[in-house]
Amino acid sequence: MCVRSYLDWNATAPMREEAKAAIAAALSCVGNPSSVHAEGRAARTLIEAAREQVAALVGAQPGNVVFTASGTEANMLALTPAIETADEKRPHSRLFLSAIEHASVRAGGRFPREAIEELPVHPDGRLDLTALATAIANMPRPLVSLMLANNETGIVQPVAEAAAIVHAAGGLIHVDAVQAAGRIACDMTTLGADLLTLSAHKIGGAKGAGGLIRVREGIHFSEPLVRGGGQERGLRAGTENIAGIAAFGAAAAAARAGRDGEAAHMSRLRNQLEAGLLASTPEATVFGRDTVERLPNTTLFALAGIKAETAVIAFDLEGVAVSSGAACSSGKVQPSHVLAAMGVPRPLQRGAVRVSLGWNSTEADVEKFLAAWRKLASALSKEGQGIAA
Repeated sequence: MCVRSYLDWNATAPMREEAKAAIAAALSCVGNPSSVHAEGRAARTLIEAAREQVAALVGAQPGNVVFTASGTEANMLALTPAIETADEKRPHSRLFLSAIEHASVRAGGRFPREAIEELPVHPDGRLDLTALATAIANMPRPLVSLMLANNETGIVQPVAEAAAIVHAAGGLIHVDAVQAAGRIACDMTTLGADLLTLSAHKIGGAKGAGGLIRVREGIHFSEPLVRGGGQERGLRAGTENIAGIAAFGAAAAAARAGRDGEAAHMSRLRNQLEAGLLASTPEATVFGRDTVERLPNTTLFALAGIKAETAVIAFDLEGVAVSSGAACSSGKVQPSHVLAAMGVPRPLQRGAVRVSLGWNSTEADVEKFLAAWRKLASALSKEGQGIAA
């Protein structure tokens, strides 16, 4: 039996043992968390404990955590003109987002398409802060959405600097921290984020749970995302996913406790992987390497002449799970909008392969990847020689 190497952690992380235990315990809880009897209170206790754990991961107050069914849903909740503060009730006029955002942010949430403006990034993959300042100047109540770390390249964005610009203009900033949480520091106050999105399954929780966190109580959504009940401070009606939320909390606590050690482990393996890749194919491009801060677990690379779909299939046949840097929800491969925004030539956009590691990835996984890569690159080289002959 082939022992596979899973190197697609940015798509989803395996469940942590702590999360599995939390799910098992929650499944025996029969009460509805909105009920006032003992069984209902027991269910509510599980949810509120998880709320504290998730809040602690990002330096927030538990009362400002709103649980959703996914990071995508949390982004939809956040991106609305109908956000009020204590001193401002007017709707937000426009939504500004970087050109490298996840599809769930690029869709614009509940803003009309004509009210959405895309902001450029530099060739190094980081937001152009000058363009941000120019775009929102004299704009009443702008809302800006900027991810903390890109899901394809792993490049970390200048969120704190962007937040200062946005706040000076009287706006709010939403941060999609789905890929960053648990891998790098993610404190809302330090970042200057007003709203922040998390996803459970990216940090080792269960699929089907996410969260939107407000930095303070004064931020109010006048239009709930799901109507019908008073759950989640009236912002998302429907009986809560108790097991998924409990696992989310357990994963958040484990990720917080182990972040520094896990990050050092992943960074060492990532550097080993990239060194081996470039040693065998020096002409390959590793995006963001040695130029900007990246997540410790993420490598996005391309080699002229290799298509991403071909590479992903070849790796899979060798027992290695990786992904295209531009895989969409349907599984089809499209040119990467992230690399396009960075000005990368189209052939490399279509050929980008993403390798993402995790806390229990091993040197054996890296060696297996490198062996598969050398086999693939060798086959491409021979194919090219045959064509030339």
